[in-house]
Amino acid sequence: MGRILTEKDVEAAVRGGSVYAAGGGGWADHGRMLGTAAVRIGQPELVDIEELDADDWVATAAAIGAPASTTPWEMRGVDYIKAVQLLQDALGEKLSGLMIGQNGKSSTLNGWLPAAALGLKVVDAVGDIRAHPTGDMGSIGMAGSPEQMIQTAVGGNREENRYIELVTRGATAKVSPILRTAADMSGGFIASCRNPLRASYVKQHAALGGISLALKLGEAMIAAEGKGPGKMIDAIVETTGGVILTKGYITDIDVTYTKEAFDIGRITVGEGDNATTLHVMNEYMAVEDAGGTRLATFPDVLTTLDAAGQALSVGQLGRGMYVFVLHVPKTGIPLSSSVLDPAVYPFVEERMGIELAKYALESVTQEAGPSTVSPRP
Repeated sequence: MGRILTEKDVEAAVRGGSVYAAGGGGWADHGRMLGTAAVRIGQPELVDIEELDADDWVATAAAIGAPASTTPWEMRGVDYIKAVQLLQDALGEKLSGLMIGQNGKSSTLNGWLPAAALGLKVVDAVGDIRAHPTGDMGSIGMAGSPEQMIQTAVGGNREENRYIELVTRGATAKVSPILRTAADMSGGFIASCRNPLRASYVKQHAALGGISLALKLGEAMIAAEGKGPGKMIDAIVETTGGVILTKGYITDIDVTYTKEAFDIGRITVGEGDNATTLHVMNEYMAVEDAGGTRLATFPDVLTTLDAAGQALSVGQLGRGMYVFVLHVPKTGIPLSSSVLDPAVYPFVEERMGIELAKYALESVTQEAGPSTVSPRP
């Protein structure tokens, strides 16, 4: 049986999601708003993919953009619901469940409100355990597919007349950038529903149990609260199976917001021979030591924590802050076929100017998931 999500789960999802946000993943207050609204208007139910029929439709509920405090974004709960309704209308059939593209401060909860409002299930599956910069990275293997997909986007700053409703059809890689452009035009952050796929496909290609992982981590974090210095970080390390890769003062931040709605740049922790560079594209995508040796690369989980164990997003960092860098290797988490798909890397590598695919795809066995996939079995 599924698990009815309650008010208690909202905070756990936000906390656990904030660690898997990997420096991105939206806003904690936005996540609390979505989750609280969901559990008050209905009984969102988290179910395993096994509980759906093979032919049931599952779509991805997502939010797109890099919502900096400098951009005039506005997204309401109704926008997430409307995005799902528009997709159902375009599909001409009812969805059975919603999965999410990634975990994050709010993205772990992206499916809860539309599921509660429209009588759908919250499917315990994610396009990626951690947050990532592009929709393709959470598209469970559809990025390289020529198959026509439906993607919708809804939201925007009403006062500035930036509100947009958008329904697109096309190959995933071709329509995803259109939604990013809409996010930028709407104010930097927009609600989306995309890529309706059969449950049988989701079962084969998504990272299953990804929402439960975030809830479990959040519960451990809540339990560790107030137990004394270092206890929160210990709980995070223990629950995720990660390590603290490095710690130190932030000595440099060089991150720029681009017209494609990405925050791109570098953050330096420590100095001299002990300096570590975090490469950013909305989220932490790679870590290098002072000599330029690669220490960790997406889809590993990479997160900055403060001494109290609170996950800090890229936008919250400032020079002189002391941070701990959490690293959970990809070998310790379920991987979806989208993070093992070579097609998702060139776009990100071009913008960041670093290699990712070479590291991301190395030493991943076929058992972890197919590296090239076709949308239909």
